[in-house]
Amino acid sequence: MYEEDAWDGIVIDKTRKAPDGSNLYHYVEVRLQDSTTTKARIDKALWESLAIGDRLVKEAGTAAPVKAHP
Repeated sequence: MYEEDAWDGIVIDKTRKAPDGSNLYHYVEVRLQDSTTTKARIDKALWESLAIGDRLVKEAGTAAPVKAHP
């Protein structure tokens, strides 16, 4: 995920991994509007606030996606 990326999609999976054994990273898999999927690393607070089916929006020029409010 790059700062210039822009996408909008629905959370289809949430995972956590500690690949180096000490840092725990939080990931979501998102189904985009064109039916492809992407995986994004997000911060813990956002990860905890999300449920499967929630919508995320990543705008160009921003570092991370945000939860879309209905």
